[in-house]
Amino acid sequence: MIEVGKMQKLAVVRKAQKGYYLNSKEARGQNDVLLPKNQAPEEIEVGDEIEVFVYKDSEETTIATVRKPKLLLGELAVLRVVAITNFGAFLDWGLEKDLLLPLKEQAGTVVKDGTYLVGLYINSSDRLCATMKIYDSLSSEAPYKNNDIVQGTIYNINNELGVFVAVDNKYHGLILNKELYGNFAIGDNIEVRIKKVRPDGKLELSLRQEAYHEIENDAQKILERLKLSGGTLQLNDSSAPDFIKEELNMSKRAFKRAVGRLMKEGAIKTTDKGIEMMW
Repeated sequence: MIEVGKMQKLAVVRKAQKGYYLNSKEARGQNDVLLPKNQAPEEIEVGDEIEVFVYKDSEETTIATVRKPKLLLGELAVLRVVAITNFGAFLDWGLEKDLLLPLKEQAGTVVKDGTYLVGLYINSSDRLCATMKIYDSLSSEAPYKNNDIVQGTIYNINNELGVFVAVDNKYHGLILNKELYGNFAIGDNIEVRIKKVRPDGKLELSLRQEAYHEIENDAQKILERLKLSGGTLQLNDSSAPDFIKEELNMSKRAFKRAVGRLMKEGAIKTTDKGIEMMW
C-alpha cells in the first residue's frame, strides 16, 4: 500500500516516457505512482526497489520523489515561511512544491521569513498541509528532571495562562505568566529551566535560574544600573511592579531579594526616593 506523506520502499513496476511507475509488491497495477525521469537514479530497472516520498505536485497529481523532505507525517519540524497569501502561508520543506500552512491552522501572526514549529496532516482533499496546532502531537514522556536547562520552541501564547513551549520540539512545556519576563513571539527558540515535572509528565518551565543564582544576577544588574545612573535609582519597596519590570526587567519580588542581598553586603542603602550606591 502506498502511503502519502511518508518515506517508503516501492518497487519499479513499469517504465514509461515520463519516468518510472512504482507500487508496493502486493498491489502492482493498482494506482501506480509516477517517479519522474529527472528524479530517477541512472541505473534503475523494472523490479528494483527504491525509497521514495509520495505527495501531490503543483498539478495535484500524486507523484514520488527520492528527496526526503524536512517534515514527514507524525513528525514536527521548524520550517521557514517563503510566501504569504490571503489563504495561508507557504513553507520551505525541501521539495519543489512548497508546503501550505492554511490560515485556519496558524497560531498568532505568521510573517515571511519567520520560522515556525509545525506538524503535517492530510486534508479532506488528500493534500499534505502544515499545522501549527501541535499540542496533541507532543509527548509527556520527557527524560528530564527539575532544574535541567533545555531548549524549546514557542508554539502558542495564551494571555491568561502563559507561553506554550515544545521542549526539544517534542515535549509538552509551559511557562506560566508569573514566570514571564521580556517579550516573546511564536516561533522563538528559547533556553529555559525545568521548574517542575508534573505528575502527568508535562513540564513547567522558567526563564529564571534557581533562586540563589538569580539573586546574584539580579544584584549585579542593579549595581550596573546604579553606576549608569550616577549611583542612585528611584526604585524601592513602594515602587509599582510594572515600573520595576520596565526599568530592570525583573519582578518586584526578585528586586526586593536582590536589594536585600546588596544591603546585607553594604553595597547600597535605601533613601526616601529609592536606593543609593555606597561608594
